[in-house]
Amino acid sequence: MKLIIAILATCLTLAGCAMAPTGGPNDVDRLAQAIQNLDPGVDPTEARRAAEISYSYANQLKRDWGVNDPAIIHNAKVINGFREKGLCNDWAQAMTTRLKQENFQTLDLHWATSPPTAFRIIHHSALISAKGDSMYDGIILDPWRNSGALFWAPVREDTRYNWRPRLDVREELISGANPY
Repeated sequence: MKLIIAILATCLTLAGCAMAPTGGPNDVDRLAQAIQNLDPGVDPTEARRAAEISYSYANQLKRDWGVNDPAIIHNAKVINGFREKGLCNDWAQAMTTRLKQENFQTLDLHWATSPPTAFRIIHHSALISAKGDSMYDGIILDPWRNSGALFWAPVREDTRYNWRPRLDVREELISGANPY
């Protein structure tokens, strides 16, 4: 029993060390520039606003939902009733809904899903693209994976997940085409 407790304590300590810091002004600037670079038609003011909201709202949700642990541990707290929200789909819905409130004219919001596999559970995230572009040409906005600290990257460069349109993944799961 002592060995199990020692292993668990070590894992929790290491997981706590892996938590990412919150974003600063330079992070917002970099995201704003990346959004603006999606297409020459992207309004720089909209790109800046989207970046500011992405960071500030992720931080607000982290506080509101009491996220103080690595994502997978927070998931266990939600599943076991110790926290109300904080699963990846909660983050995706909240971020997508909040960004859509801005009524951007040169940007589109998407809900992306990475389907489950034998070694990974399903994962959801918000995604932003230039108006009319495919989600695959956009930027993933994922505050879940770093426990409220925003991770972002061009979708095609985020090789940790197999991002796809949410409704396509949903249909595969319902139809049985994806056995997980």
